[in-house]
Amino acid sequence: MKGRVWGFSLIVLVLLVWEALTATRIIDTPSVPRVTEIAVAWWRAITSGDMPHELWPSLYRIAIGYGLAVLIAVPTGLLMGASRFVYGLLEPATELLRPIPSSAYIPIAILFLGIGDEMKMFAVFFGCVFPILVNTSDGVKGVDPVLVDTGRTFGLSRGDILRSIIFPAAIPAILTGMRVALSIALIVVVVAEMVAGSSGIGYFILDNQRTFRVPEMFAGIATLGILGYLANTIFLLVEARALRWRPAAR
Repeated sequence: MKGRVWGFSLIVLVLLVWEALTATRIIDTPSVPRVTEIAVAWWRAITSGDMPHELWPSLYRIAIGYGLAVLIAVPTGLLMGASRFVYGLLEPATELLRPIPSSAYIPIAILFLGIGDEMKMFAVFFGCVFPILVNTSDGVKGVDPVLVDTGRTFGLSRGDILRSIIFPAAIPAILTGMRVALSIALIVVVVAEMVAGSSGIGYFILDNQRTFRVPEMFAGIATLGILGYLANTIFLLVEARALRWRPAAR
C-alpha cells in the first residue's frame, strides 16, 4: 500500500511539473495544453454527457468481443492442454495467427463486416482470444501430474478429471491470460474506432485531434488511462476472491 501511495505521488508530481512548465510558458505550444485546461475540458465533457455518450459504445464492444473470446478460448485451451491430438491440430494455426497484430485484421474485417459494431467486436475478439488460449493451455500443462494420477486412482473419468482437477488447478493461469487480454481489448477497440468509427472513445479522441480541440483530446486519453486502471483494479479484486484459497491471494 505504501508503494502505491508513492506511485500516485509520482503521477501528481509529473502533473504539477507539466502545469508549471506550461503556465510559465517554458513550454509554449498549443499542442501541449495546461493540466488545468485538460481537467476543465474533462469535467465539461463528463457533465455535458459527451464523454459518457462516447464511452458506452466502446464498453459495449469490449464486453461482447472480450466475452466471446473467454467463452471460446478457455474451453479450447483446456482441450489443447489436455489432449495431444487437439494440441497438434490447433497449435500450428495458433502460432501462425497469434503474432499478427489485431489491427492488421481491421481492413479485412471492414471488407467482410463493414464499419459497424460487428467489425469492432471481431477485432476485440481476435486480439483477446490468443492470450487467453495460450495461458489456459500452458496452465493445463503445468498441473501437477500427481493430482491427475490421484483422480484416476479414485476412478474419475477423463471428463471428471478435466472438470474437477485440471480446470481448478489451471485457474491462476487462465486469469492471467484474461487480465492480459482485458488491456488488449481496450487498445484494439480504440484503434478500430479511430480507423473506422463514428462513435466511441477512440473516435472522440481522433475527432478532437482533427478539429484541434487539444484539451478535449487529452481529456479522452486521460479517460482511457482511468478506465484501464479501474478495469484492472476490479479484475484484481475478482481474481483475489477467486484465488482466496491460495496463501498469496489472502
